Amino acid sequence: MSDVRQQDPATAQLMERILYEVKRVVVGQDRFLERVMVAMLAQGHLLVEGVPGLAKTLTVKTLAQAVRGQFKRIQFTPDLVPADLVGTRMYNQKTAEFSTTLGPVFANLLLADEINRAPAKVQSALLEVMQERQVTIAGESHKVPEPFLVMATQNPIETEGTYPLPEAQVDRFMMKVLVDYPTDEEEYVIVERVTGPRIDVAPVASTEQLAALQAQCRQVYVDPSLVQYAVKLVSATRRPEAHGLKDLGRFITFGASPRATIGLTEGARALAMLRGRSYALPEDMVDLVPDVLRHRVVLSYEALAEGLTPDQVVAKIMAKIPPPAKPLEHEQRAA
Repeated sequence: MSDVRQQDPATAQLMERILYEVKRVVVGQDRFLERVMVAMLAQGHLLVEGVPGLAKTLTVKTLAQAVRGQFKRIQFTPDLVPADLVGTRMYNQKTAEFSTTLGPVFANLLLADEINRAPAKVQSALLEVMQERQVTIAGESHKVPEPFLVMATQNPIETEGTYPLPEAQVDRFMMKVLVDYPTDEEEYVIVERVTGPRIDVAPVASTEQLAALQAQCRQVYVDPSLVQYAVKLVSATRRPEAHGLKDLGRFITFGASPRATIGLTEGARALAMLRGRSYALPEDMVDLVPDVLRHRVVLSYEALAEGLTPDQVVAKIMAKIPPPAKPLEHEQRAA
């Protein structure tokens, strides 16, 4: 019975305080906030698609204040250059020496606003820092602070003057989250809070505590049957016919990479931890499948012609491949 335990009360209390502090400012968007916390705990990055004015920037900025983290925002524009992100070497005439000026990517939470407005050369400047968590300037490597989270936003309604994201970069985002409009009740509360007295965010945790939460997240138990479920889902995006989805093959040009399988496993851990458990359940992974796969499945022209979306393709795969049945191994130990 000792192997089957709930989460440490202090850990649950700390995460509850962080979420409470953010929700004092941000109204609604519970699912989006949950995904931000999942990405933070799982040390992944987030791609967010939504129209302007849905509190995307406010959510990340408030979270940074709650955990005493450094927050930076970069507005991507067509005239941006890579040095504007990562930094550059500057010549000092007084000392006749070069010095390194670090760019805004050196922060705990980095918001890349409207990332698809910058050309591929600038977008690719984020590749190294997202994967390796370091930047190389003039042959010298500089580590970014830990913890480190990149959240990039896309505007789905304005496509003029935008550039498609390179597949290599899209794959480095753990999840792509779609943010929708608030309900009428939520919008009423939003207006009341914005037009009312200012709410100051109180720091309730530190970056060191957040790093400890990330380390604890890696200890959450994931049953092998759940990992196998993730492998089957991702494999079905590459070879649908091998999983009884012969008709789906003509709609998919490229499937998801192994990063998707890793993202599903790590995401299920983080979501289980957020929900107060030290073990992942099938519903934790099922909830994250669309967010982890929707940006990694490249549809064919035939799929686009028939009006299919990545979410519909992922839904067909999920309908064909059922999640593992309970009980899981931790429940068998308890029995």
